[in-house]
Amino acid sequence: MHAAEELRYLILAAQREGNRLLAQALRPLGLTPAQAEVIRILSDHQPLTLNGLGELLVCDSGQSPSRLIGRLVAKGFIERQPSDTDRRAVELTLTGEGTDLAEQVTQAEDNLYAAISTALDQQDTRPLADVLWTLVAGTPAGQALARRAGKANGH
Repeated sequence: MHAAEELRYLILAAQREGNRLLAQALRPLGLTPAQAEVIRILSDHQPLTLNGLGELLVCDSGQSPSRLIGRLVAKGFIERQPSDTDRRAVELTLTGEGTDLAEQVTQAEDNLYAAISTALDQQDTRPLADVLWTLVAGTPAGQALARRAGKANGH
């Protein structure tokens, strides 16, 4: 196995394991990782239009943002309201129940991050993060993550 292949599969394996652990933590909340990402984005950036939300999504769940939103609206976590500035646009905000859920999602994510930090045992992750930013620079997911992190150039 050459270095690029090894790196690719290590990234994939780490992502899958992290997603499995997050899905397990979210199951009692009745959410998928993709739904939790929507809840967290709205918690941090609301109100957002559907397009604005789509520009911040990193998880690729195979679902369109509108389908994700539809399920979360049906569950009572998100509400759609006409935009004050553009009659053609709809703004998305969390309901009170959605805000409470966002706090639980944050706790589940914080627990995952604590487990990752423990597994890394105080290792300096900045060099790895820099390498990964380089790999995703200019990609749709990299750009979405940069927007969420408030990073103009990706890192």
